Amino acid sequence: MFEKMQRAFWKALTPDLVVDEPKVVAQPVCGLAPNVVAALGGVDNLKSQQPVALTRVRVELRDVVQMDRQALTAAGVPGVMLLEGGVVHLITGLQP
Repeated sequence: MFEKMQRAFWKALTPDLVVDEPKVVAQPVCGLAPNVVAALGGVDNLKSQQPVALTRVRVELRDVVQMDRQALTAAGVPGVMLLEGGVVHLITGLQP
């Protein structure tokens, strides 16, 4: 909070020298690489995601048809387990 106040203060004193903060900030998907998110159908196709264990991530999709298994394999996901209701378990192994 102090940093924002300090930035606002310097912006008021020198409006041409302090760069504005970006207005739109992309929401990163925590724990999933961008190529994995793309293979799952994009950010808009994800309802929820959570790590289940060290080797598995549970993802709930809005539309399972948008998921591309070959792209997931190319992204480094060795196994995919499809469950009912749009739930997918990504078996990741012990990869960082």
